[in-house]
Amino acid sequence: MTIADDLDLALHLADTADALTSDRFRALDLAVDRKPDRTPVTDADLAVEDAVRAVLAEQRPGDEIAGEERGGEVTSARTWVLDPIDGTKNFLRGVPAWATLVALVEDGTPTAGVISAPALGRRWWAAAGRGAWASSGGAAERISVSGVREISDAYLSTTHLGSWVEHHSREAYLRLVDACWENRAFGDFWQHCLVAEGAIDVAAEAVVNPWDVAAVQVIVREAGGEFTDLGGRRGFQGGSALSTNGHLHATALDLLR
Repeated sequence: MTIADDLDLALHLADTADALTSDRFRALDLAVDRKPDRTPVTDADLAVEDAVRAVLAEQRPGDEIAGEERGGEVTSARTWVLDPIDGTKNFLRGVPAWATLVALVEDGTPTAGVISAPALGRRWWAAAGRGAWASSGGAAERISVSGVREISDAYLSTTHLGSWVEHHSREAYLRLVDACWENRAFGDFWQHCLVAEGAIDVAAEAVVNPWDVAAVQVIVREAGGEFTDLGGRRGFQGGSALSTNGHLHATALDLLR
């Protein structure tokens, strides 16, 4: 079994997910519930994770699985980390910015990742040592981060300003905003993918879960960028996230401290 085999499987898992999510997006009978942390979950979230787990049980029966909806932990064993729908609030409101995230983690490090956003017509993927790629339904194109080197020229994104109040520091984030050329809230997976393809330069999140950013980590790094938590620690389990083109990483961290 090679990393190419694992990446092919991850892409197949994304195809499986896309068929389900595309069918349920904007469905009039979409069922929505709330989890104990008050975040929403739809019938599509559950159906996608169950379908992906079923494929993995057949194709990689010896691997572990950790998913947002059905649980599991990332250990030193090979672990598939799943977010069936990242951007569930967008999904249930009919906003097309949502995606399925699939990552393979080995010895605690993501080695393959796929982010598939069918309503946007866009998919991103990467594997260790093989570069980062994207497609819009056609031929794959290799992607890379921007060459912006001055924070005053940087394009910045976050997910929700309110999360900075509770989980980090609103004032720290606004320092970064004031230092940058432009800012938006593309949010969730999308902003990190935009960093990877060089469309924006910095994406910062005050709070994340491992399944939110395991795939992000390998894609951003294979695109030539840097990914850490807000304390500068490399890894996807730090509870926060900072993706940059690499040139701006140290400056962004300093402003956020």
